[in-house]
Amino acid sequence: MVTIFENIKKIAIKIDKAIKEEDLGYSNNCNATGDNQLKLDVASDALIEHELKTNRLIKALISEEKEDIMKVNQDGKYTVCYDPLDGSSIVDVNLSVGSIFGIYEGDNLSGDGLVAAAYVVYGPRLELVTVVKGQPAHHYRSGSSGLFSSQCDIYLNEKGKLNAPGGTQKNWSATHKKFIDSLFAEGYRLRYSGGMVPDLHQILLKGGGLFSYPGTTDKPNGKLRILFEVLPFALIYEAANAEAIDDKGNRLLEITPKHHHDTTPCFFGSKYEIAKLKEAYELNG
Repeated sequence: MVTIFENIKKIAIKIDKAIKEEDLGYSNNCNATGDNQLKLDVASDALIEHELKTNRLIKALISEEKEDIMKVNQDGKYTVCYDPLDGSSIVDVNLSVGSIFGIYEGDNLSGDGLVAAAYVVYGPRLELVTVVKGQPAHHYRSGSSGLFSSQCDIYLNEKGKLNAPGGTQKNWSATHKKFIDSLFAEGYRLRYSGGMVPDLHQILLKGGGLFSYPGTTDKPNGKLRILFEVLPFALIYEAANAEAIDDKGNRLLEITPKHHHDTTPCFFGSKYEIAKLKEAYELNG
């Protein structure tokens, strides 16, 4: 796993440079789920593909930006699913964005098969969080040397202060709106940038809170993709003494998608916020 994380560090430095220097406009293409691709989406995808396919441990690559699975090394051990540039729609206004990686054992594309995960934050600082199943989540930061220095293991408090609610409010269910309003009534602070990576990263480093992306009237199965976004963060959050569930109260890591572009409602947070969510959604039996 060390060599794959080293690949990701090299990728992070290259994408960070591309964000600062390359064209931020739209390409003429759409990704696998019909979203218009920015030129930077395409460039980031190409950088990741080029770097990861050189690692003999990697059997296949699955990108959010591509429809099909890419076979790279027949004798490889892992399949890497990745979102090249999560939040790319806000990069033109200079907000933080990120890359997400899920590393799966062989062809087992499920929460059970997820053995490691990582994400990169491209912001004022270049940061990386990694986790191997059964170990703590760990935080790194890149300095002027271009090398990543170890910062600390990450653990959430039992209760946080931040509330990052995704989705358009007019499309929320009455249950979800009442729940979100109840958190604000308790004094939670709104923190939502429109980027999954920076919002979940902030909750992790600030000690706790809730990130939610529910099923909505326009997207009843949620918006976030299971293999590329949801499961990697679920592994990281559980390793950080937090919880990650769907709208039925099931652990996200128990999900097995039927297709590699499937989505799900998802909630990531400290134990207190997840308990409040279950109560509001009447998921406690």
